[in-house]
Amino acid sequence: MGASTSGDLNDTAKQIDADLISEGNGLRLRPVIERYDSLDSALQAVADGTDAVAVIESTEFAGVSQNYTSLREAGSLTGEVISTSTKGFVMGTNDIGQDIYSRLIYGTRIALIIGFSSSLLSLFLGVPLGLLAGFIGGALDRLLSLVMDSLYAFPGLILAIAIAAVLGPSILNIIIAISVLYIPTYYRIVRGQTLTVKEEVYVEAARSIGARRSEILWRYIFPNVIPSVAIIFSVNVADAILTGAGLSFLGLGLPPTIADWGI
Repeated sequence: MGASTSGDLNDTAKQIDADLISEGNGLRLRPVIERYDSLDSALQAVADGTDAVAVIESTEFAGVSQNYTSLREAGSLTGEVISTSTKGFVMGTNDIGQDIYSRLIYGTRIALIIGFSSSLLSLFLGVPLGLLAGFIGGALDRLLSLVMDSLYAFPGLILAIAIAAVLGPSILNIIIAISVLYIPTYYRIVRGQTLTVKEEVYVEAARSIGARRSEILWRYIFPNVIPSVAIIFSVNVADAILTGAGLSFLGLGLPPTIADWGI
């Protein structure tokens, strides 16, 4: 950590300390910032228990962290490379001089947002469609199955690249592009489960006592297809994170000023 960075952190800590005192809550912040010549010496100090490390999760700290992931340019975003030296960086820098380690840590939130959001969106679309197709059958089942099989005909990453290229680079467009890949998966699994469950004895008993079709679908069939959906969701989250990172790596994801796992 450089001297100027340590001074900025000390100034920030003093300002927070002053704010705590002014609020009258009696809290004090006593920062102790030590400078080490190498990463090994810093890790050894932590292992020896000689230093206490405090992590402050706040908007101020997020702003400081984001500075390490931005383009190192004095002026506008012209694309000019200032420095790509890897000296002093744990994992080195990329082609435009950005610290890969900082972008990896700070980009975790973006990766998780993309993974969970795209998986949830595909779940909310694929599960109801699978339930309706399996329960109602007929022309609706044939039409939806044709659409889903058509999506399955394309390789997943190629389809995501095509959708992202059309929609443009943004986190929302990446989520939409990735979610399209997983809708057929939920549809086919839920449809198959629905075709099996609707022939069970307890479903026939519900029909015999005059239960409505909507009640049979959501009260008797839907709860029995949830276990398989939970397993698919956990797998899709991990795959969506990798797909989002791949899109960013290919230049079809987020712009380089936003840290993510595409590095």
